[in-house]
Amino acid sequence: MSGDRQDEEAATTLEPWARALLRCPVTGAELVDGTDADGRPVLVSQDAERPLVYPVRDGIPVLLADEARPA
Repeated sequence: MSGDRQDEEAATTLEPWARALLRCPVTGAELVDGTDADGRPVLVSQDAERPLVYPVRDGIPVLLADEARPA
């Protein structure tokens, strides 16, 4: 694993109390860590009816409705 990749993964690790605060801005559902098809970190909405995926760029979750894509 490259140093950059390791740094990116470490930057997306949140304390449990901080993770509990994050919610999908569209559905209000809980968000959990995931990876996209290219192996990049994402946050995945746990809404069963409308699951969405949000990108994580430079370790920062981009929680904008316009950035969401279907899971």
